[in-house]
Amino acid sequence: MIGVLERLWRYPVKSMQGECVERLPIDGRGAVGDRLHAVRDEAGKFGSGKDTRRFRRIDGLFRFRARYEGEVPVVGFPDGRLVAGDDPRIHEALSRELGLPVTLAREEAVSHLDAGPLHLVTTSGLEALGLEGRDEQRFRPNLVVRSAGAGFVEEGWIGRRIRVGEEVVVEIAGRTERCVMVGFPQAELPAAPGLLRKLAAAREACFGVYARVVVPGVVRVGDRLRFAEAGDGGREAV
Repeated sequence: MIGVLERLWRYPVKSMQGECVERLPIDGRGAVGDRLHAVRDEAGKFGSGKDTRRFRRIDGLFRFRARYEGEVPVVGFPDGRLVAGDDPRIHEALSRELGLPVTLAREEAVSHLDAGPLHLVTTSGLEALGLEGRDEQRFRPNLVVRSAGAGFVEEGWIGRRIRVGEEVVVEIAGRTERCVMVGFPQAELPAAPGLLRKLAAAREACFGVYARVVVPGVVRVGDRLRFAEAGDGGREAV
């Protein structure tokens, strides 16, 4: 055993606060429903904390929270209002709150994901950075693993296949490069303006790892992680 699932997260709307869940279905795309929706501007770019070819920095998204009711995302506004993603008023409400014309869009041909299907961090890595458990939210992981070792053990898993619980097998693909979003205030967490500089100096601005899904299934809090044995991954995700 190399660790135990401590917490599971998914983010129904990209760059909004997500929901902590007890069980999480996993398919070839990643955590089912994760970042499946995004705020989209008139140019077709998706709201994020950074500017890229696909994404546009839209400040204020972290002040919103999203959760699922069935397959419908429900957006919690900063003033406490709840508006369902299938309510036709959601687009106007988001535009007014953010100060620019946007719509809430479901993923189509262009992926909302940054660089990998699943994102994993370890409690030992957080501790090595001198961070508290609640600080995991700054890094927006899907899987938080209480690892058996100390330090950034997840980096030693790169290239390895890992069985999570009884069903899911993932392959650790590489380190996760961080951006300015890690220092943004969110939920009960204050701003941490020096965090990215700290990561840049100590970890080449990387923390956590991405994983691709080899065998889909369902993972649950308390599931154990172990290196996959020969033959694991017979029904690979597509």
